[in-house]
Amino acid sequence: MTVHKEELGSGEHEAVDDYVPSPRRLDRERHKRARARRATAIGALSTLVTAVVLYLVVVNAPGWPRTKETFFDWGYAREAFPKVLEGLWLNVRLLLICGVAVLVLGMLIAVARTLRGPVFFPLRFLAAAYTDFFRGLPLIINLMIVVLGVPALRLQGVTVDPVLLGGTALTLTYSAYVAEVFRAGIESVHPSQRAAARSLGLNNRQALRYVVLPQAVRRQVPPLLNDLVSLQKDTGLVSIGGAVDAVRAADIIVGRSLNYTPYIVAGLVFVALTIPMTRFTDWVTARMDRRQAHGGAV
Repeated sequence: MTVHKEELGSGEHEAVDDYVPSPRRLDRERHKRARARRATAIGALSTLVTAVVLYLVVVNAPGWPRTKETFFDWGYAREAFPKVLEGLWLNVRLLLICGVAVLVLGMLIAVARTLRGPVFFPLRFLAAAYTDFFRGLPLIINLMIVVLGVPALRLQGVTVDPVLLGGTALTLTYSAYVAEVFRAGIESVHPSQRAAARSLGLNNRQALRYVVLPQAVRRQVPPLLNDLVSLQKDTGLVSIGGAVDAVRAADIIVGRSLNYTPYIVAGLVFVALTIPMTRFTDWVTARMDRRQAHGGAV
């Protein structure tokens, strides 16, 4: 039976408005706050002690003066930073373009691997061979084959731009990994979902598009974001073909000065670019875990 608020008596209104937590509950909340403060203080102290110990170990090492001069020279850092930052724009563009290409190609390969029926066996076989080959082939070797081998063929109409060839190699490798992520998501959808879609009049293609794929993609968002984080770092490998990205810009200064500080600058720039994506991935994963724990849609 529904009881409207206006039907409550004045005494019941006062009971609702003048609610006072019990002493036991107040004690429990104070204990939780005190425990949280204690845990924070212990964590901060342990972090400080660890940092101090590492600092003392490093600065008291016999080779620290020479290492500091070679890897942490402020003058070379100031010289390298604008050039590394300029080259980073190429890495960002590669990430955006290759990321889209990897997602599209990976989805197509995953769908090809999950097609049913003997007529689709050649597609399934080719998709499986593709993923097995490029997941087993080291990325650095793939890059060398594509960036250095394709121009050697002297094919008419085929680009020799190291940026395009490096992006192609990255796409070939990462699409194999992403395809397996998508395939795992597709196979994680219970067969009853497909059967329910067919019972509503949808054919196999419509069931895959409107029922299976939305659930599969939603479930695989965290691992997909992790692959994009890895792709972001590996865009620096296109420098082996001569493309002037952040890594190559640092390498040019190192080759001229024989000081390795520009590599440290390039590494820190990549770390600064990667951390936001990593934290976003962690937030998405935690959010999906909370929704799943409370029985919500994944």
